[in-house]
Amino acid sequence: MLAADEKRLILLTWNKVLGHQEDFGAEALERMFTVYPQTKTYFPHFDLRPDSKHIRWHGKKVVAALGDAVRHIDNISEALSGLSNLHVYSLRVDPVNFKLLCHCFQVVLAVHLADKYTPQVHLAYDKFLAAVSAVLTKKYR
Repeated sequence: MLAADEKRLILLTWNKVLGHQEDFGAEALERMFTVYPQTKTYFPHFDLRPDSKHIRWHGKKVVAALGDAVRHIDNISEALSGLSNLHVYSLRVDPVNFKLLCHCFQVVLAVHLADKYTPQVHLAYDKFLAAVSAVLTKKYR
């Protein structure tokens, strides 16, 4: 899946995310809800205005889950198994939404990390987030 150099880039870049998890997560969700408004249907009880406490709270949870995947980069499937079960069996989230959110998270990384978000880092995160999405959607089959 990920080469050693890609894992190293993901870990190094993740250190720049630390301390900004709630902000990055909220921004990724706000982008997703704006660009892909159909994703709002899973959050009827949320205040979806920018920077609301609901978006910040859920954004922090999203980035915490990504952090779990980063910490268990060699076994993402096991690290996110419970989260996968929740989204498949309880929440019944459309699997395409994971890819949409991953794309939005990459945009947030690119905006905040600027020149540190090199093409190599982009490629590594693209592969990593595709693996996260695959883990979260494999039980749909």
